[in-house]
Amino acid sequence: MGRKSTKENKNIYHISREEANLSREAAAEQMEFISSDRIEKIENETSVPHPDEILAMAQCYKNPSLCNYYCSHECPIGQEYVPEVIAKDLSVITLEMLSTLNTLSREKDRLIDIAADGQITDDEIPDFLEIKDHLEKMSLSIESLKLWVEQTIASGKIDKEMLKKNRAS
Repeated sequence: MGRKSTKENKNIYHISREEANLSREAAAEQMEFISSDRIEKIENETSVPHPDEILAMAQCYKNPSLCNYYCSHECPIGQEYVPEVIAKDLSVITLEMLSTLNTLSREKDRLIDIAADGQITDDEIPDFLEIKDHLEKMSLSIESLKLWVEQTIASGKIDKEMLKKNRAS
């Protein structure tokens, strides 16, 4: 690889390419359909990347979090519906999940009471919103776990084929 850029305020695509120890030319060669000029425009933010380019960069740079970043920050639909998922250690994800599960377990009966009549009354709204927030936290923990698995596969620490084989069983 050539020398690293001294540019300040590099975007995530630039940082990811450099962390993969790839020059623009080498990355373009691996991705085949994205030229080094196009990579430069994306990194310098003079051109907006397309979803297929993000998928290719995520695979080439072994950084699946680029997909979530793109969806949560750059895609108009994703900005509305896709939360940003932060990469975390497995132990942190597990503890967050268990904590949220414990909370939801305690709130389960209240949710049943709220939902029993098919309506949410004014006095039930605060409890319902709190439960909804905890469910969203659980959803984020699940997405963090999925991202952790994808990153672990990309780094070669988990065999993707073995994972598929065991999923099918």
